[in-house]
Amino acid sequence: MPRTAKIDRATAETKIQLEIDLDGTGVADVQTGVGFFDHMLELMTKHSAIDLTVRADGDLHVDQHHTVEDVGICFGQAIRQAVGDKAGIHRYGHFTLPMEETLVTSAIDLSGRYFLVFQADFPTAKIGEFDSELVEDFWQATAANALCNLHVILHHGRNSHHISEAIFKGTGRALRMALATDERMPGVPSTKGTLST
Repeated sequence: MPRTAKIDRATAETKIQLEIDLDGTGVADVQTGVGFFDHMLELMTKHSAIDLTVRADGDLHVDQHHTVEDVGICFGQAIRQAVGDKAGIHRYGHFTLPMEETLVTSAIDLSGRYFLVFQADFPTAKIGEFDSELVEDFWQATAANALCNLHVILHHGRNSHHISEAIFKGTGRALRMALATDERMPGVPSTKGTLST
């Protein structure tokens, strides 16, 4: 059964179409109008092996916040929809990723419950024209809508671009591990028998 999802979201602030295939090969076709964000989504897609298509039309004349957050909402909803009852997946994933002087750990539990711990301070408020704080906003929206626990910890780093890149790549790798099929455990990986809310 294909593990795919398509989300359409339209508000007064954004219009977003997002599609994912959890069993893809890391192909990204992303157009959000925010260049740095597109770059981060492409990196995350490659390392997660999820195929991702995004078309976002947001109120960028205001700022980038609504676009980034709403793409996160849609991405989280798509993961939750595509993964179904979570039977046969690993459920947990983690990765520690070096990016030159930067080291980041991301750990995820597709538990059906939301919690975010984000311990990553950026040395600059901007990465080019991109607000650094939007990195946390994206992953907060993703975790809240995927209904997962996500912990992101920056061990050390100097360059804001490298920190953001390590977070997106590392979380992509953690997602890849959590979503992978576990041949030894075909059922739902929980003693409760369910990972729904």
